[in-house]
Order: sequence, then structure tokens, then C-alpha cells
Amino acid sequence: MPFLREPSHILLLLIVVVVLFGAKKLPDSARSLGKSMRIFKSEMREMKNDGKNTDKKADPESDEK
Repeated sequence: MPFLREPSHILLLLIVVVVLFGAKKLPDSARSLGKSMRIFKSEMREMKNDGKNTDKKADPESDEK
């Protein structure tokens, strides 16, 4: 990504973001983004664990016999 090679480019990008969204909305936006990421990660972990558990318990009725 050639645009963000120099520190001055990153600084300019941060200034533009602050001007567009305002300093008051940035913490709230970051907080909600973090919360969304936590939910997404927990759902992904649950999906991975669910796949492992279904392999072990493919047919629960066969264990009873």
C-alpha cells in the first residue's frame, strides 16, 4: 500500500478522520467497534468448537445402546 509509507501520510489521514467524524464521536465509535469485534471473535470460536463437538457426538442415540 504505497499511500501509507511515510509517517506524514498517516498523520494526515488521522487529521482527516478527526475532522470528518469529530473528536466526540471517535471514542464511541471505537468502543462500539471493539464490542462488535469481541462478539465476532466469540462467535467464530463457538463455530470452531461446535464443529469439533459434532464430530465426537455424531449420533448420540448410538451411545445409549
